[in-house]
Amino acid sequence: MNLQEMIDKVKMHPDYPKVGMILCHNGVVRSTSRDGRPVSELTVRVNRQQLQLITDDIRQRAGIIEVLVEIREGKLYPGEDVMFVVVAGDFRENVFAALMDTVNRIKADVTRKIEI
Repeated sequence: MNLQEMIDKVKMHPDYPKVGMILCHNGVVRSTSRDGRPVSELTVRVNRQQLQLITDDIRQRAGIIEVLVEIREGKLYPGEDVMFVVVAGDFRENVFAALMDTVNRIKADVTRKIEI
């Protein structure tokens, strides 16, 4: 996973001249769960078909030029990167909403996590 390579890929998109903003999300393994319990490792599984449906859907939104997602699977440890999301589009209101919706939908419908 390389966030700079993802940004560079967006910049090669044929519609890049329409882009006014690129937003990035870098999800990291926390050392505590949402309820405060310690986490020593996290196992992540990804539904790639559902991920494709979500990114295709978000790309259809007004003003969105590109959506790229990389998610690491398997056993991960606190401090390690889990997910990168890059969304490029015309105006901040379109891009911010698209990034939030992409991340939320991925967390709800694409990834399965087991904290230990």
